[in-house]
Amino acid sequence: MEKLCYVVWKPAGVAGPAFTERMLAEAAPALLAASARGLSLLLPDAEAESVARARITRLDDPPAGMVSVWLDCVDARGAVEAALAPHVARCAGYLVTESVPLANTTHRVPLGERTPGITMLACLEEPERLDDETWLSIWHDVHTPLAMEIQCTRRYVRNVVARALTPGAPPWRGLVEEAFPTEAVTDPARWYDAVGDPEKLRERMGRMIASVKRFLDLDRVESHPLAEYVLA
Repeated sequence: MEKLCYVVWKPAGVAGPAFTERMLAEAAPALLAASARGLSLLLPDAEAESVARARITRLDDPPAGMVSVWLDCVDARGAVEAALAPHVARCAGYLVTESVPLANTTHRVPLGERTPGITMLACLEEPERLDDETWLSIWHDVHTPLAMEIQCTRRYVRNVVARALTPGAPPWRGLVEEAFPTEAVTDPARWYDAVGDPEKLRERMGRMIASVKRFLDLDRVESHPLAEYVLA
C-alpha cells in the first residue's frame, strides 16, 4: 500500500469552515469511492481558524489543508485526483514514505469525527547546504526525539517525499503532521509544558530553535494549524 499526500488550496472567496464542510460532505465520499483504502483530511474548520495567528507562511496564497490517501498502487491516483478536482482550486500531490514516531493513543474518536485539538501541518524544504542523508539524519535522529521530549505533542507523523505527482508542485521534501491541544497552539508555555516556569520555557524554546535551524531555513518553512478528520 502507498500513501499519497495532496496539499490543497480552497477556491477563492470560500471561507475555511465552508470549505471544510464541502470537503467532508462531497469530496470525502468521492475519494472513498475512488478505491481509497485509507483517508485522512486536514482542514481549516472554525476551531483551527481560531488559532490562525499561529500560521507561518511566506506564500501570498497559502494552502488550506492536506488530503492523505492510501492506495494499493500509486498508478491508480487518477481517480483520486478526479475526485478532488471539483472541490479545490488546485492541489500539489506527493508520493510519500510515512513513519509515525508518535501515534495518537489518547484522543481517539470514531471514524468521521473531528480529532480533538489541532494538527500543525509543516511543509519542509531541504536546504541546499545539506546533503540528503545528513538532512534526514538530523530531522529523524536528532530533531524528532527532541520535539517529542520538550513539547506537548500528541501525535507526530513524518511524510518524506519520494516524488511529486502533480505538475508545478512546490519543492517540499517533507510533510509533517503534529498534533497538539488547541490551547497550546498560541500559548508557548503550554506548548513546551512549561506553565509557571519561565526558565524552563526559555531553555526549551532555545533548544527547539537551535534544532530547527540545523536542518531548515526558517524563512522557507510553512506551518498551518488545521483540524484532522480520519474517514477510513
